Order: sequence, then C-alpha cells, then structure tokens
Amino acid sequence: MQQSWPTLACPSNSGSSFWSHEWEKHGTCSESVLDQHGYFKTALDLGAQINLLQILRSSGINPDDSFYSLSSIINAIKNAVGYTPGIECNVDASGNSQLYQIYLCVDNSGSNLIECPVLPNGKCGSRVEFPSF
Repeated sequence: MQQSWPTLACPSNSGSSFWSHEWEKHGTCSESVLDQHGYFKTALDLGAQINLLQILRSSGINPDDSFYSLSSIINAIKNAVGYTPGIECNVDASGNSQLYQIYLCVDNSGSNLIECPVLPNGKCGSRVEFPSF
C-alpha cells in the first residue's frame, strides 16, 4: 500500500488514517460484496489495469509543471476508458489551478467502470497545471 497507494499530501504519514478515510468514504459502498482487504486489492488491481498516468502521458499530458486544457485531460481519459472522469483541482500559492484528483466510478463489485452519477465540483480553471511529483 505504501508503494501503490501512498498519501502524497503527507508523505511522512504512515498512510493509515488516509486509507481508513478511503475505506469509510468509498469502500463501505461495496461492503456487501468486498471486505476491507478485498476492497483495497480490487482498487489496486483496477488502478493497475487503468493506468491513468500512462493514459495522460500517451496524450502528451505529463506531470512536468506544464499547463493543459481541462478538456484535453477529460478527453484523453474518456477516450481511453469510455467514461467521463471527474477532475478535481486545487489552487497553488500563485493562484494556478492544479490537477489534484481524478475520479472514475465503479459498480459495487469494484469490477466495472460506470458513468458517475454525480461528478465532483472540481473547481478547475480551463487551463490546469500538472505538477511534477
């Protein structure tokens, strides 16, 4: 988990509180099908299968502090996976919109992507910086 699903916002943290939050907010929706271990394994397997970083890189969108149109990010992912992603941004000290999170929705089994019933209000500008990490 430390390597495959780290908390980048607070890398010195063990990750336990972050993963606990992920289970409480997202994993419990699949509780009738997946236990906690199954949820995280399924999420990691799905993340490996749908490599968002590779999808973006294949479209020339790289984590190199450059700016990209929000529509190009959305379209790159939608064209690769067939579903519209939710994109969430934060704002850096200079007021730039930065790519923060990408949302894709799955069914309760964690096996199949679905259209998200509601996309997050991502607060992204039309141009988004993809920070290096």
